[in-house]
Amino acid sequence: MKKTVTALLTAAATLLCGAAFAQETVKIGVINAYSGQFADPGAQLDAGITLYMQQHGDTVAGKKIEIIRKDVGGIAPDVAKRLAEELIVRDKVDILAGALLTPNALAMGDVSAEAEKFMVVMNATTPVIITKSPYMIRTSATASQINGNFGTWIANQGVKQVYTMVTDYGPGIGSGTAFEEAFKAAGGEIVGQDRTPVVNPDFSPFVQRVAEADPEALYVWVPGGTQPPALAKALAERGITPENTKIYGQGELTDDAALEALGETALGIITAYHYNVHRDNAMNDEFVEAYRAANDGRDPDIYSIGAYDGMAAIYKALEATGGDASGEALINAAKGMTWDSPRGPIGIDAETGDVVQTIWIREVQMVDGKPANVIIDQVENAK
Repeated sequence: MKKTVTALLTAAATLLCGAAFAQETVKIGVINAYSGQFADPGAQLDAGITLYMQQHGDTVAGKKIEIIRKDVGGIAPDVAKRLAEELIVRDKVDILAGALLTPNALAMGDVSAEAEKFMVVMNATTPVIITKSPYMIRTSATASQINGNFGTWIANQGVKQVYTMVTDYGPGIGSGTAFEEAFKAAGGEIVGQDRTPVVNPDFSPFVQRVAEADPEALYVWVPGGTQPPALAKALAERGITPENTKIYGQGELTDDAALEALGETALGIITAYHYNVHRDNAMNDEFVEAYRAANDGRDPDIYSIGAYDGMAAIYKALEATGGDASGEALINAAKGMTWDSPRGPIGIDAETGDVVQTIWIREVQMVDGKPANVIIDQVENAK
C-alpha cells in the first residue's frame, strides 16, 4: 500500500533527527510560477530572492543557503502540495517559500503544518492563508490590510457615499468586502455594488450603471495588466473622471505599466498600496537602482519586494536562532521581528505571524511631464 504523506514525513524526520541542527546547509524550497500565465509576476518574485542574496551573501549564522526552485505552472494546488511534499521528503528542505498564488499557498500551508516546517508566504494575500500552519509568516500584504485601512481613511476624508465595483473572484471580492465593512464602520454608505467578470470584461454596462447612480465616489478593484486602462477608458467615455467623481482603488489600478496606457485620464485617482517604487527614501532608492541594474532596467514591484523581505525575514530568523532551521525555532524567532525595508518599516505580528507595515496613500499627479503615483498620506503599523 502506498505510504501516506504523514508516514513519509515521519520517516524522513526520524532519519534526520539529531542531524538537522548540525547540517552545514539550510535548504529553502521555493514553489513559484516560472511558466504559464503568471510567469511574469513569478519572475519578479524570483528576482527579489536573487537580489537579496546577491546583496547579503549566501551564508547565515555559519550555514550555507541553498535555494531549490520548483515550477507549479499556475493555479494548481494539487501540484503545489505534491511539490511541497517532494521538497521536504526527497530534497530535505528546511523552509518552504514562494507562494505566489492563494490556492497554492493554502496547499503548501497544509504540508508546512504537517511537516512542522517554517514557511514564508512572499505574495499571496488572502487573509485566511496565515491560519493554515502555525509555522507560517507572510511578508507581502493582505487584501483586508490594504483595503480595510483604505476604507477607513476615505471615510475620514469626509467622503459619505461610495459605489463599489470589484472583479468577481476571491481577491476582488475579499478586497471589496474589507473596504465596504471598514467604510461603513467609519460612517460611510455603500450606494451601489457591482462585480465584473474575471476574463475579458466589457466594462461598458457596469460603468453605465455607475453613471446613472452618479455617486460621490467610486471604489474599484481590478487585477493588474490590461484591465486598468480598459476600465479607465470606459469611465472617461461616460464622463466619470476624478474631476466630478472621486475614484479610489488598490495600487494595481495605477501601477506604472497601467499609467503608460492611462495617460492624463489617471490624474487625480487615489490608490492604496504597501509598496511605492517612487518612494523618496535612501534605502528604497538604493534597492530600486540595484534591482534595475540586475533586471535590464525593470522596476521592482509588489512581487519583488514581497520576496526580498521574505528572504530578509529568513536571514534574520536564522541569525536569531544561531542557524537552527527547525520550524519551531524559526517561527519563534520570526514572530515579533521588525526591520527597515525599502517599502518602509515592516514587522511580523507576534500573535498571528502576519505582516505589519505602512500602507501608502498615493494620488496620480504630473511629475516631470508624465503621470506618477505621489504619496499623499500613510497608514502606519497597519495590520
